[in-house]
Amino acid sequence: MLTDEIKAVFAKFLAQEKLPPSFLGKLDDFYLPLASSVHSWLSELQGPFVLGINGAQGTGKSTLAAALSLALEKIHQLRTTVISIDDLYLTRADRQTLSLEVHPLLATRGVPGTHDVIFGTDILADLLAENPRMIPRFDKSCDDRAPETQWTHIEHPVDVILFEGWCVGAIPESTEALTDPINSLEASEDPEAVWRTYVNESLAGPYARLFSSIHKLIMLCPPGFECVRDWRGEQEQKLRQRFLSRGEALPACVMNDGELGRFIMHNERLTRWMIREMPARADVVFAMNSDRSIVESIA
Repeated sequence: MLTDEIKAVFAKFLAQEKLPPSFLGKLDDFYLPLASSVHSWLSELQGPFVLGINGAQGTGKSTLAAALSLALEKIHQLRTTVISIDDLYLTRADRQTLSLEVHPLLATRGVPGTHDVIFGTDILADLLAENPRMIPRFDKSCDDRAPETQWTHIEHPVDVILFEGWCVGAIPESTEALTDPINSLEASEDPEAVWRTYVNESLAGPYARLFSSIHKLIMLCPPGFECVRDWRGEQEQKLRQRFLSRGEALPACVMNDGELGRFIMHNERLTRWMIREMPARADVVFAMNSDRSIVESIA
């Protein structure tokens, strides 16, 4: 049973994150029991614990990671840090080089192959060894890695590393599955399957090594890709309204409908693949409804 002090902490969290009161049901029914499970899993290990959190765009994985971190620290007295795979993106210059050497579509951040996986693997290795570490930050407003003055310095050992991201824990498809394009972007800009093969091979190699550090994998599973497309559109609309309500000009990172549609197509293949195959191997699956509510927890 939560104390009044803990209830006040989560009430403040809801206000800061602008979450509706209905989020409390999700917290009580799913997130707090998950925190108890993490606490139990940690007791079986000697050293820090890495929890992978997978969720397609718009599923609420960042909110889950933040709420879980708060629960682990305030209820279970565990030290945590959250790492987003988004913060591991290659610099803009490195992606530009990749686009010239491999395929033009790799200039766009998002898919496997556009992250600095060696950097990420080293970060997790240091945290697991309980060494101090700087955690990078990526600035989407300029589509580039933020300067080191904005990075997070982990000075003390942590108990739980929450590693979240839309493709965290993903595995490659079969080579045969890559033959036919899945949307107009692949058909017109990757007719020879060079780009999607590079993405798939990245998952089989460097990303497999990165994800091997994960002890348990949680998946926020949407009912289908169509919902993901709608939810991502809602996110972009809220971002647009935030700037307009303040009378500010829209930054380049805010996409119009056409730009957003193209951007989402980059992630469509892997998102559909994860929805099909990941639930069978994830340690916990939060099955979601079309209104983004969690309807079932499958362990």
